[in-house]
Amino acid sequence: MAGVSLVLDGKVALITGGSRGIGAETVRLFAAAGARVVFSYRQAKELALTLMDECGGPTRCIPIEQDLSSPAEGRALVGAALKAFGRLDALVVNHGVWPSEDAPIELMTEEQWRNTMAVNLDSVFGLVQAAVGQMLLQGEPATGGDGTKGHIVLISSTAGQRGEALHADYAVTKGALISLTKSLSSELAPQGIRVNCVAPGWVATDMSAGTLGDPALGSRIKAGIPVGRVATPLEIAGPVLFLCTPLAGFISGEVMNVNGGAVLVG
Repeated sequence: MAGVSLVLDGKVALITGGSRGIGAETVRLFAAAGARVVFSYRQAKELALTLMDECGGPTRCIPIEQDLSSPAEGRALVGAALKAFGRLDALVVNHGVWPSEDAPIELMTEEQWRNTMAVNLDSVFGLVQAAVGQMLLQGEPATGGDGTKGHIVLISSTAGQRGEALHADYAVTKGALISLTKSLSSELAPQGIRVNCVAPGWVATDMSAGTLGDPALGSRIKAGIPVGRVATPLEIAGPVLFLCTPLAGFISGEVMNVNGGAVLVG
């Protein structure tokens, strides 16, 4: 009996924050599944170029340097993806900032609050707005035949479900992405666009390395995860890929928890 494949042949995906961590693993998986991939990066140019070569070179995978802190910048990135490959079948919103220093709400600066909102939310509005417009315009891709015009996956967090003390700015944005997922699903599922959310728990990435490497904090974090460890980036990228394949054609508005059992809510 033939195995089941997660195939995206003929599809084009845009993945934000794709040069490292969860984003880079997602780029690799989508490319391996047959998609042409555009991904954004902000500073890690050498990593981005190496990843491009690893995934088939510029005819298959294109990195784009793009700040994402406003709706206009989000729309510009979608425009660049369309210029590169001519269509857009999947949008994975993975970029974001998590200020690592604890900030009690009475001391948090307005600058930090606004920057987190700008990167984690304002740019997402522009990305989604432009991507949806293109998906509706281009219609169903030639391959697939399941009536789906496009997939959008927003990356949230356990912080968006249970909050995170001393990181209220980050938790607010991730909670908003869950609400946005449900709102967009209600609006767009009847038009053939599937919108879902992946909510990771702690993942071993550059962003979390300082916290997880702290002997006291790292041990306490792992103790709160039923499987007894943090995730690898690949363990988050896998569910993201699944949600953009025909096997997930009847999933819409879902919050997929990928957190080792740490938060049992959707």
